[in-house]
Amino acid sequence: MGDTQKTIGIIGFGNMGSAIAERIKTKYQVFVFDKDETKTKNIKGIKLADNSEDLVNKVDTVILAVKPQDFDIILNEIKGRVKDKLVISIAAGINTGYIQKILGNVRIIRVMPNLLAKIGESLTFLYKGLVATKEDVDFAKTLFDHLGKTWLIEENMMNAATAVSGTGPACCCDFMDSRNLDYHHIPAAQKKELISDLSNAAEAVGFNQGNAKILATLVVNGVIDLFDKTNLTPLELRKQITSRGGTTEAALEVLHRGGSMTEALKAAVKRARELSGR
Repeated sequence: MGDTQKTIGIIGFGNMGSAIAERIKTKYQVFVFDKDETKTKNIKGIKLADNSEDLVNKVDTVILAVKPQDFDIILNEIKGRVKDKLVISIAAGINTGYIQKILGNVRIIRVMPNLLAKIGESLTFLYKGLVATKEDVDFAKTLFDHLGKTWLIEENMMNAATAVSGTGPACCCDFMDSRNLDYHHIPAAQKKELISDLSNAAEAVGFNQGNAKILATLVVNGVIDLFDKTNLTPLELRKQITSRGGTTEAALEVLHRGGSMTEALKAAVKRARELSGR
């Protein structure tokens, strides 16, 4: 089946779910469901499902974009209905083995995009679950390439990837705020310092030096572009990225206590590990 005929269902229409839907709705037929109906009331070019079961019945690929605290509820709702579907999870800290335990022998791909998807500059990490096929990986990569750049990694690097890609943009905002920088005009020296800080932190959580520098540069440039292309402020971006009890909240707590970027990303990795020990 060609990509154009693929039907994609997104459960959860928060900041990330809606960013994904907006980027792919012209390429695929997209269905969404969110238990909070206010989030989906003004959607255009996207079809609305009545509930998670209805959504699963209508699509080939299911993207799980709910918060970690709602994750088990959704897994149990769709259990037994996704045997012939591709399931893509974007939940931070929840590994494919855990999802497999509840859903059974299904094709799962774990993905970690970031909010820079809003402007097509997401840094997305992708891991193939045990049962997923090469075709599933190729399809998922094509799908998330519509959001920005996609990297295939091993699952043991996913928590570090979550820290750099998911939490990194919030840390950049904090950096700008703490130095009272005009986020539309970041001086070159400060930008260089920010990339260096984030690069060192990415290395400290497990990326090699070359990749750490590439990732840090993509995140910092993406955040600056986001402020140029949208009306978002650093405070609003931080709010959109930060889930209660999540990895970003853990990182920001460290920064607000005067900790370094490296300590902040390490705290994010630790929190992701705690979330995966469900």
